[in-house]
Amino acid sequence: MLSKADNEFLTRAGKGTPMGEMLRRFWMPALLSEELPERDGPPKKIRLLGEDLLAFRQTDGRVGIVEPHCPHRGANLYYGRNENCGLRCSFHGWKFDIDGNCVDLPTSPPESTYKETIKLLSYPVCEWADMVWVYMGPREHMPELPQLELGLVPAGHRYVSKKWQDCNWVQSLEGAIDTAHFSFLHAIPTKDEAARLDILRKTSAIGQEGGLADRSRWVTDDPRPKFRIQGHDAGLVIAAARKTDTTDLYWRIAQYLAPNHALVPVAFPGEVYHGQTWVPVDDTSCWIYTYSWVPDRPLTNAERTKYASGLSLHAEIDEHYVPKRNMRNDYMIDRELQKTLSYTGISGVSDQDAAIQDSQGAIQDRTAEHLGPTDVGIIEFRKLVMAAARALQQGEPPRAAAAAARYAVRAGGWIAAPEKDLTTVMTERFGHRHGYVGGEYGLPE
Repeated sequence: MLSKADNEFLTRAGKGTPMGEMLRRFWMPALLSEELPERDGPPKKIRLLGEDLLAFRQTDGRVGIVEPHCPHRGANLYYGRNENCGLRCSFHGWKFDIDGNCVDLPTSPPESTYKETIKLLSYPVCEWADMVWVYMGPREHMPELPQLELGLVPAGHRYVSKKWQDCNWVQSLEGAIDTAHFSFLHAIPTKDEAARLDILRKTSAIGQEGGLADRSRWVTDDPRPKFRIQGHDAGLVIAAARKTDTTDLYWRIAQYLAPNHALVPVAFPGEVYHGQTWVPVDDTSCWIYTYSWVPDRPLTNAERTKYASGLSLHAEIDEHYVPKRNMRNDYMIDRELQKTLSYTGISGVSDQDAAIQDSQGAIQDRTAEHLGPTDVGIIEFRKLVMAAARALQQGEPPRAAAAAARYAVRAGGWIAAPEKDLTTVMTERFGHRHGYVGGEYGLPE
């Protein structure tokens, strides 16, 4: 458990808080590229880390993220005109580009240099991997963009979505890196193997049906996986070994990448990889960006259609990116289904995760929790992220922010003899003890 002070330290992401300042030292998604579909289109209201902002795509296609209020007399630029590479205030026509420069001041004489003294707060933006990324920290400490593999593969090889979640970002991320919960939350309690396999086909993106059935059963049959944790430059390898039908062990290897990314431990070679990024809206809600990718082939239209309908970690969402199953309709829980074919009675892996994470409260009270042996990944995550925030308070920048290339890692599954340690398993499965694949894309080894 955590003290009340430590729980506050861990979960508060606003400007000026230790965790909020640490998060601001990293690039993070601000919105999907598809949310700004046209040049000179309407600006979009966004809220990140407790700050209200505007995003807009200007005439040349570049995206800006700026404060919403005109520095003249505070009118909201959301009502402004996006035209000719700038956002023009509808009140008195003051115009600003994506860098916050005042490029036109029609209320001042043409010879006036007053506009050169006017500046709108803007944040650095980079459009990459079908997302618009923003850096909200000190410019002099701006790192490189984290080289997650989904952004290194061709665009046709990936699918990216996002969804709203009604809880603090930390408990949602902790739910993702706690891979022990798969033995329960996502379990299919039926003894009918044909029915089990049919459900797995509809909810999982894993392609090998024989392996899929076996792996699902091993996860259900062994609810006490043995965890091994391994640190690296960008985060943590969180590996859990379960019993199989033989003496071999089934390893499910997740990756936590600082400060707010996690890769899922399901894919075997040739299968689809998945990951998520959590972006705090404020202390009690967050956006979750979910992505699936394949290194060596394009995703099919059928796969994309299934993801859009809620396959695997992706949620079925409305036009505002809010899941159709949410806390306002009790996630459409089906109590009859819960008795037979679903441990929760809730459809979809994403919605099952959300229901439980939201149920912990808007901000989980960790002073009342009781951790056990399968929570070691959660403990190590908290130690790592809180240590980084405390170090920043003492003037030491987050080390992971300077290791952009080391985000090119994979997570996934493997079967290995019981005498093999985690380093050997990682090397067998990924070709590197930390799962690093950057060399395949020309990044430094």
